[in-house]
Amino acid sequence: MMLPGFHASCSEMLNKWQKLVSTESCELDVYPELHNLTIDVISRTIFNCSYAEAKQILEVQRELADLILPTLRFPRIPGLRFLPTKVNRRMKYLDRELHTLIRNIVIKKQKAMKTGEADNNDLLGCLVQSTFKGSEDNKGAENVGISIDEVVQECKFLWLAGKETIGNWLVWTMVVLSMHQDWQQKARDEVLQVFGKSKPGFDRLNQLKVVSMILNEILRLYCPAPGTAKRLTNKKVKLGNAILPPGVYVWPLTVLVHHDHDLWGKDADDFNPNRFSEGVSKATNSKLSFLPFGSGPRTCIGQNLAWISTKIAITMILQHFSFELSPTYIHAPCLVPTVTPQYGAQLIIHKL
Repeated sequence: MMLPGFHASCSEMLNKWQKLVSTESCELDVYPELHNLTIDVISRTIFNCSYAEAKQILEVQRELADLILPTLRFPRIPGLRFLPTKVNRRMKYLDRELHTLIRNIVIKKQKAMKTGEADNNDLLGCLVQSTFKGSEDNKGAENVGISIDEVVQECKFLWLAGKETIGNWLVWTMVVLSMHQDWQQKARDEVLQVFGKSKPGFDRLNQLKVVSMILNEILRLYCPAPGTAKRLTNKKVKLGNAILPPGVYVWPLTVLVHHDHDLWGKDADDFNPNRFSEGVSKATNSKLSFLPFGSGPRTCIGQNLAWISTKIAITMILQHFSFELSPTYIHAPCLVPTVTPQYGAQLIIHKL
C-alpha cells in the first residue's frame, strides 16, 4: 500500500534534479535533498499528513535535539533541569510545541476515522485504531489499548528515527558510490537488468543482490544509529576482562562493533560489499556483530520500511543519474546525533 507514496516522492525529487541538470551535469548537495525526500515519504506513507506539517514537526524536533545533545556530554547535576535558564525554558517550550503539533494531527486522524472519512491503512491509523480498543471494544477493561498521549510519544520517535536514519543511509550510499565508481556501475547494471527503466516493484526488490550488499556495507561503515538503547545489569556480569556489579548502565556502541578488526578483519575500515555476498550470517561468522537495527525483541520496528524505501530510492536514482564527488566535498562524518556529513554531501550528477 505504501509503494505509490514511495514512487511519487522519488519521482518528484528526480524531476526536480532533471530540471537542475540543464545541460549534462551540475553540482548538487544531496544531503538536504535526500532528507527532504525522507520527510515527504514519511508524511505520505506513515502519517498521511501534509509535507508542511511534517517539516514543521521535524524542525522543532531538530532544534530540541540540538539543545539536548550538549547536556548529555557532561555529568548531570541533580535538579539542574528545573532551573529557569534560557536553554531549559527553550527546551520546555519546544517540547510543548512538538507535543501540540503531533497531537493535533492525531486528533484530526481520530475524528476522521470515527466518521468514516479516513481508514487505518497507514501507521498512524493503526496507532489510532489501538486507542479505540481501549475506549469502545473493551469498556471497563484495564490496560487495554493505548492513550492519545502514548500515540503522540510513539509518533515523536518514529518521525525523528525515520527521517534521520533513512535520510543519512541514502546520503552515505550516494557518497560512497561516488567514491567507488566500479560498484556504482555494478549496482546500475543490476538495477537495469531487473527493472529496466520502469518503476521498481515490491515483488522484485529481493532480486537486487548487489544493491543489498552495498546497502549492508553502508550500514556497517556509517551506521545511522551509532548506539543502541542503554542496558541495566541486574546481576554481576563479566564483559571481557571487566566485571560489572548489578545496577550499572551499559551503552553498546554499534559504530565500534561495526569497525572492530577482531570481528571484521584487517579491512574493517574499508568499503568492501563482497563481505556480504553470502548474506549477513556468513559475513559475521554467525556472531552478533552486525546490528544496524538492533537485535532480538528490541529490533527496530521500522526495519522493513527503511529497507524498502531506501532500495526504491537508490534504484530510481541509479536509473536516471550517475554521480561523482564534487571538488568542494569534504569527507567529515559527524555524530549529531546520527552519523551525518558535517559539511554536506556535494556531488556532481550526470543525466543518463
